[in-house]
Amino acid sequence: MMRFEARLREGIEHGQIVLAFRRWKRSQVVAGHRYRTGTGLVEVDAVDVVTPADIDQTQVREAGYGTIDELLADLRGEHDVPLHRVRLHRVDEPDPRAELAAKPALGGDDLASLTARLAKMDRTDAHGPWTGAVLTQIAEHPGTVSTELADALGWERQDFKLHVRRLKELGLTISLTVGYELSPRGAAFLGHLRSTGRQDGSGSPSSSA
Repeated sequence: MMRFEARLREGIEHGQIVLAFRRWKRSQVVAGHRYRTGTGLVEVDAVDVVTPADIDQTQVREAGYGTIDELLADLRGEHDVPLHRVRLHRVDEPDPRAELAAKPALGGDDLASLTARLAKMDRTDAHGPWTGAVLTQIAEHPGTVSTELADALGWERQDFKLHVRRLKELGLTISLTVGYELSPRGAAFLGHLRSTGRQDGSGSPSSSA
């Protein structure tokens, strides 16, 4: 997965950056696909494997650097790892997740579908019923660093973040500068679980929440 650091996100947002360079063993993006930067959406126009000798001053500027030396010094990875040039552009459309997250009301069909999705996630995960427990942690500790939330559940931090990302894909959580909070949709769904005594999302009462 491509990482969009603050410099790159801001440059894309202001239309100043249309190129990114990465050292990858294999490409982490596909031309024609859209990706979330953390603040918006971008679409990848082309991905090419290049050498430093292929990078001219125009490309240096399009990548948001002043010199080729600055660009190369900013690259991560060993020098023998292939260098990829990614041409992309900002997509002037709202993130579908943000639109979904902003909807506080859950209709009958939407509620049934969401309940089924989370129940399946609970059944097929090594952690067992986890969705309600994670939603509850975020609801009770908004803006808390992910390390503390993960520790409270006895999880590794990166594993916790990956699971929260799955909830974010469903419009249930929102990433903050530090930590997370429930979206209106997420708060509505957790309220439903609590009202029915099913905080694990699987259809049975949870003791972990």
